Amino acid sequence: QVTVVESGGGLLQAGGSLRLSCAASGSIFSFNAMAWFRQAPGKEREFVAGIRKSDGSTYYVDSVKGRFTISRDNAKNTVSLQMNSLKPEDTAVYYCAANSLGTISAGPYKYWGQGTQVTISS
Repeated sequence: QVTVVESGGGLLQAGGSLRLSCAASGSIFSFNAMAWFRQAPGKEREFVAGIRKSDGSTYYVDSVKGRFTISRDNAKNTVSLQMNSLKPEDTAVYYCAANSLGTISAGPYKYWGQGTQVTISS
């Protein structure tokens, strides 16, 4: 059984930065890809960023390009999402997902974390 755990959420003002981390039981290199999704109140869950195992390619939704960076730390066996220049519209529950059964952005993903809340005030 694989478990995925997110950490690093919080409440901060617009313009600030936050770093989310995702740890999975077992090596992250056992997964073909890892990604971050988010779900805002009243909205559907959306893809935010993903990273491919084979070549480290990264993918982002347009709304976060230039502000968010997904990376993996091999030594810590984690995947992180560095979020800069945060906006109130970034407020959501952020989920880490591992092992895509389809594409990086659409999945579906086999393993999911419980989510971590990110709230950005204006």
